[in-house]
Amino acid sequence: MLEVGTKAPAFTLPDQNGEMHSLEDYKGQKVILYFYPKDNTSGCTAQACSFGELYPQFWEKGAVVLGVSKDSVASHKKFEKNYGLPFTLLSDTELETIQAYDAWQEKSMYGRKFMGIVRTTYLIDENGVIEKAFSKVKAKENAAQMLKLL
Repeated sequence: MLEVGTKAPAFTLPDQNGEMHSLEDYKGQKVILYFYPKDNTSGCTAQACSFGELYPQFWEKGAVVLGVSKDSVASHKKFEKNYGLPFTLLSDTELETIQAYDAWQEKSMYGRKFMGIVRTTYLIDENGVIEKAFSKVKAKENAAQMLKLL
């Protein structure tokens, strides 16, 4: 986990439409930056749909939601269309941003160890400083948890 109170690592990544987004683009706004393992899987879909349902409330509070995984731009576009997601999904196929935010870690399933994305969410303030950080978040509860912090 990155430390609360530290500068959030800069990034520039393509969204589900192939448009580039940088953290710097959101200066002056709160940013909810969440990292998730894979498009169109049950937990990730539940998390994304929760953020989608609450998105108008995030927007009213001046916050943007950015979801990040290592899936491709095309995969993100399909995910967005399948569930009507109203927020930006960023593709980090090179894992640079995922690793910079300490979301790429060793995981274990059925006794097998492997590297993967640990569901991680950061609240970044208007000046690009990490305000809150959560690791191993519960997919269905994450959006409501973040909304309460705003």
